[in-house]
Amino acid sequence: MRGWRSSVFFWGIPWLLFLGYPLLGLLWRGASGSWQEWNSPVIWQAIRLSLVTTSIATLLVVLLGTPLAYALARGRFVLHRAAELLVDLPMVLPPAVAGVALLLAFGRQSLIGGWLEQLGISPAFTPAAVVMAQMFVAGPIYVRAARAGFAAVDRSFEDVSLSLGHSPMETFFRITLPLAVPSLLEGVVMTWARALGEFGATILFAGNFPGVTQTMPLAIYTAMQEDLQRAVWLSIYLLGVSLLLLAGVRFLGGKMYD
Repeated sequence: MRGWRSSVFFWGIPWLLFLGYPLLGLLWRGASGSWQEWNSPVIWQAIRLSLVTTSIATLLVVLLGTPLAYALARGRFVLHRAAELLVDLPMVLPPAVAGVALLLAFGRQSLIGGWLEQLGISPAFTPAAVVMAQMFVAGPIYVRAARAGFAAVDRSFEDVSLSLGHSPMETFFRITLPLAVPSLLEGVVMTWARALGEFGATILFAGNFPGVTQTMPLAIYTAMQEDLQRAVWLSIYLLGVSLLLLAGVRFLGGKMYD
């Protein structure tokens, strides 16, 4: 059996090399290039904007998506399947399509956009548009994870809590939510990571304005046309953040399931 497993792993080595070689090449180029690009104001503006907008988008997704995830996991209501389909659709929708849809929905020429314009609010091509694009593309990841977490909670625990006189809300916060926390945390981290790397919807709905709407992926896209070393450093930063997030998910998952 052990020999068979070793043979199977051997045939998987080319795939591992395919995944690892480009990343090693990226790190090698960064180490051999100019370190002065790391202090570029453009890089730090993009990093700061990405961290702020991604954190806001993730927080809003958690606040709005948690009740929806619970309803989808536990309830059977009118248009339940339609709601599930609508939640999952952005995950398979090309980001460029999402960007066009958001622009048509909230741009100045749209019904809602025109109404917001009268109130002095114009979300398109502003940092708010960056947050909205990140929420639209990354939010379904959290809702799916939270829905799975709530569905996995044994209802008998909730029934016992209700039989002891606790209200449904008390039962949710005392029983259901704590038991679903591992799935929720995993969803939060993966949503944050996906929002951090969002590109297509952002560039179409928010534009690519340095210091205003230029996130790290957009800065990489621009730097590839102007300064390759700057693109390398931004890519290395995103790689480092991704590794830390992945390690955090594995560590938290191991701790909570021990």
